[in-house]
Amino acid sequence: MQDSPENLRQLASRLEQLAREAGAIAMADFRPGEHTSAAVRLKGGGSPVTDADLAVDRFLQQGAGAIAPEAGWLSEETADSPERLERERVFVVDPIDGTTAFMRGDPRWSISLALVEKGRPIVGVVHAPALERTFLAVSGGGAFLNDEAIAVSPRGDLQGAAFVAPTEYQDFLGDSAYELRFVKRTPSLALRIVQIAMGEADVAIAKPNARDWDIAAADVIISEAGGALVELDGDALAYNRPNSRRDMLVAAPKALLGESIALAKAAARRGK
Repeated sequence: MQDSPENLRQLASRLEQLAREAGAIAMADFRPGEHTSAAVRLKGGGSPVTDADLAVDRFLQQGAGAIAPEAGWLSEETADSPERLERERVFVVDPIDGTTAFMRGDPRWSISLALVEKGRPIVGVVHAPALERTFLAVSGGGAFLNDEAIAVSPRGDLQGAAFVAPTEYQDFLGDSAYELRFVKRTPSLALRIVQIAMGEADVAIAKPNARDWDIAAADVIISEAGGALVELDGDALAYNRPNSRRDMLVAAPKALLGESIALAKAAARRGK
């Protein structure tokens, strides 16, 4: 299946609008600085889910199905089905990435919507309605924040670089010869990755066990902005696999990727 560049742009525009409409649904239950008005319950693994997560999930599934009915579906809030593995295209979705932030009135959450084709995302939308930020990328078409083109940091080496990293890695990373600076971690992993895509920070490291729905949309955004999102083998990530769990992740400009992976590997070894 191959869309023309124009058709792909039109598809991306429709998916962006869908994400914006989904954001309005979530915002109805978001209370800045206060606890959400949505009902909250615990999922099987003990993580919280709100009625807003579920409402956004239903809305996105219905809307995405109308836009690309041939595509499969993988979402944090929908029971997975192996049927998606037979599809050339699949939507990979996190209805609210950063549910805990959403619950407590912290605006740093997002709606993450990606369309994957043959294992790689071709359209990605990361919409943060409470921050009034919408990131969009189309494979081969660049990356944008609120319709303005974005790019990763032009930094040529890690000396003095700004890192987004888990707390347990920061002592080790801070003791390195690079004199790194640390940027406060946002609760949404998708937003952490697009921070790198827009050059707001230089490198992000994420602990193992992220899931494909956390990262697929942000992956194409950082790729189109001149960076990469990889595991420690350095290869481009493949999606629509039976297992959606991820190893340690590194997001960085391509010029910094090798050094960043080496530093992440050392931090992972020290953390064991």
